[in-house]
Amino acid sequence: QVQLVESGGGLVQPGGSLRLSCAASGSIFRFYDMGWYRQDPGKQRELVALITSGGSTTYTESVKGRFTISKDNAKNTVYLQMNSLIPEDTAVYYCNAKEIGRAYWGQGTQVTVSS
Repeated sequence: QVQLVESGGGLVQPGGSLRLSCAASGSIFRFYDMGWYRQDPGKQRELVALITSGGSTTYTESVKGRFTISKDNAKNTVYLQMNSLIPEDTAVYYCNAKEIGRAYWGQGTQVTVSS
């Protein structure tokens, strides 16, 4: 059973930065893509950023130019660098990993952007 453990969330002022980490319990080579999603209470979970096994990346429009997704295959970890944070980025952020026929989720980490 694969486990994904997120870390790095917290409270930050508008304009600040955070880096989220998602550590997988095994090799991430098995996943054809990994991504970060976020969810506000009462709203649907939305894709924030995605990285494929080949390293291609996709971002939702609202975070382009501010967020960067990356991975370290040796550490079995995916990162989300978040810069120029705004209050609308406040949400629980979830790590996701997909292999053929199955998807895995982390437990989520809270990000709060507030002055």
